[in-house]
Amino acid sequence: MEFRRCIQVFLVLVLIQSMESSSVVALTDPLDVAAMNSLFVNLGYPPLQGWLLVGGDPCGENWQGVSCVFANVTALKLSSANLGGQLGDSLQTFGSIIEIDLSNNHIGGNIPTLLPVTVRNVSLSNNQLTGSIPGGLATLSQLMELSLDNNHISGDIPDVFQLLSSLTRLDLSSNNLTGQLGPSLRNLSSLTTLYLQNNRLAGTLDVLQDLPLQDLNIENNLFSGPIPAKLLTIPDFRKEGNPFNTTILPSPPAPAPVTSLIASAPASGENPANGPSSLPIFVSHKTGKSLITKPLTWIVIGGVSLVLLVILCGLVRCFKVRSDNRAKRNDISAYKLPTENTKYSQSSLEEGLQMEKVPKEAILKPLDGYGAESIRMGMMAKPQRDKKTDVRSTESSMQRKDPEIDMTDTDEVVLPPPPPPFFLGRKDPVNPFGPATTSRLKSPNPSSVKVFTIASLQQYTNSFSEDYFVGAGMLGSVYRANLPDQKLLAVKKLDSETCRLQSDKEFLELVSNISEIRHANIVELVGYCAEHEQRLLVYKYCRNGTLHDALHTDDETHKKLSWSVRIRVALGAARALEYLHEVCQPPMVHHNFKSANLLLDEKLEVHVSDCGLAPLITSPSLAGHLLTAYGSSAPEFESGCYTRQSDVYSFGVVMLELLTGRKAYDRSRPRGEQYLVRWAVPKLHDIDALSRMVDPFLNGAYAMKSLSRLADIISSCIHREPEFRPPISEIVQELLQIS
Repeated sequence: MEFRRCIQVFLVLVLIQSMESSSVVALTDPLDVAAMNSLFVNLGYPPLQGWLLVGGDPCGENWQGVSCVFANVTALKLSSANLGGQLGDSLQTFGSIIEIDLSNNHIGGNIPTLLPVTVRNVSLSNNQLTGSIPGGLATLSQLMELSLDNNHISGDIPDVFQLLSSLTRLDLSSNNLTGQLGPSLRNLSSLTTLYLQNNRLAGTLDVLQDLPLQDLNIENNLFSGPIPAKLLTIPDFRKEGNPFNTTILPSPPAPAPVTSLIASAPASGENPANGPSSLPIFVSHKTGKSLITKPLTWIVIGGVSLVLLVILCGLVRCFKVRSDNRAKRNDISAYKLPTENTKYSQSSLEEGLQMEKVPKEAILKPLDGYGAESIRMGMMAKPQRDKKTDVRSTESSMQRKDPEIDMTDTDEVVLPPPPPPFFLGRKDPVNPFGPATTSRLKSPNPSSVKVFTIASLQQYTNSFSEDYFVGAGMLGSVYRANLPDQKLLAVKKLDSETCRLQSDKEFLELVSNISEIRHANIVELVGYCAEHEQRLLVYKYCRNGTLHDALHTDDETHKKLSWSVRIRVALGAARALEYLHEVCQPPMVHHNFKSANLLLDEKLEVHVSDCGLAPLITSPSLAGHLLTAYGSSAPEFESGCYTRQSDVYSFGVVMLELLTGRKAYDRSRPRGEQYLVRWAVPKLHDIDALSRMVDPFLNGAYAMKSLSRLADIISSCIHREPEFRPPISEIVQELLQIS
């Protein structure tokens, strides 16, 4: 008995010891921990409670937004958590996750190619996601709800819904989607809610007619053709803003019996023309079927066949000639772009009102007289109209460098002078067709730029907390920094994707270039931070926020924007661009000029931000996305051509915002009024319409002569063709006449 009692005591002690040791061991599956750590890095180290860079126990330590079942992460719920960065490929490594809700944040980059096969609910709406919808959705057979609305996703909707029979809700609205609906949508046998509004989708709706839809919104697209009758029975069906046919597509008729196609041959001597039809008559016999037609019908068929044969021979000959010509042109320089394949519609803005997006136009004309030779000679070039200018020598490649730096294209016949030591070769990020350029590494001027540490900036921003958050852009988030001496600064924290675009040396060179910008209407760079693989830029702080907020969200500041204040703001912004375009050597383009980048100080003086960041903004991952999504871009922007005249166009859009009080792009307005330029252009030269479009906050407190002159300036700035837009220095002189 005594021995048995000792054994029982020993087992109890072992059990207690094992329980104590298990409390030390992490509960969470190691694979899920690794996925959480990777996601933390991709999101830019957000200040989320419990989240760690390496290791940790998400389930045992109750990490913010994480739900678990036993040792597995089953849900990520971080809606409206002020997240930035991007998603990367970390989500696919979760082994048991069911719900992912990262909506209402500032997450950029592409949607992950693959998502966990166990996921059922995914919400990434109201972010800044780019790229296209991934084909990896085809593997999510358990998916029930998918929300990707209110992002900047483009391209076609992939035809990947064959196995998604459990999907009940799909929201792809308010993006830039194009193309037609794929046939695999017919397999969504459980789909009850489908939102596709505010895109540029085209084609017919036939693939949707047999789905169990209860809520369908396809407003503001390019759908055409008759509306299937079955869709009209959907309880909540919104279809406005599409060029539909007025004809209702009837349900398919039942197959006709074979006997209905059988008729008797006309009797001998009977005139077939007196019969019910002159079409061919089908005759059925027990031995088969034969086709009896009039001789005239055969003559017509033979004639049509002959014409088609002649046309086909002509096309074959034309194709052969063009192939021979193309072979002869193989020795032409790769710099010469084929104009035949790059012609776009030359219709005016007024004729493009039905388009959902600013029309894409490839501007293949030479730049307005700022050729590469003038930069190579180290002097300011005068505007010219040289039609032989290489289309690849765009002004957008004129990044701000030391005046002594050689900017010669390495692929040209004329050889550049020998580079100075420590040259850094890299491909021009502004012009996707441009050759490699070289630039000399410079260190920031220590007398004008301060070097901050991560620790100090975390202290000044309360670890980049939400209370210090100012705003977010495509390059990262901005936070207010409170220094011990009560001085305020603005800290732009570049996201991880932007940081990867440049090496440390290139970033220091960028800082050096920005530090040399000195103008009263340009936000001054105070310092920078580059440590622990993070990049931050520190600027002076403007207390009245952005012009965009003043016009569209802050009524108190909006009331202070009188006519004279608005003209002063426009003049200050124009002078900032004039400094960049015509004073800096070499000239600079802003490349992201919009009202959200115009800051107002306590005296409502304007200061342009993001100057000198074109090497980051124009990276291949962001090109064609920034201004296009907000209605501020010039027509040539999406073709990869961006010059100083493109900045002038965007400046004209900002002046339209000042004039009307409207946003450059406003989804909430009727379809014909969503894009400010399209809506305003027909009214700029009609004095009555012009008076009605002025911002109501002005209460008529302006001179009609000033209004008319401002309308003329705006009209010249937003001209479709870049060569007809005036240089910014002329705009400054015109605005001085108004003020």
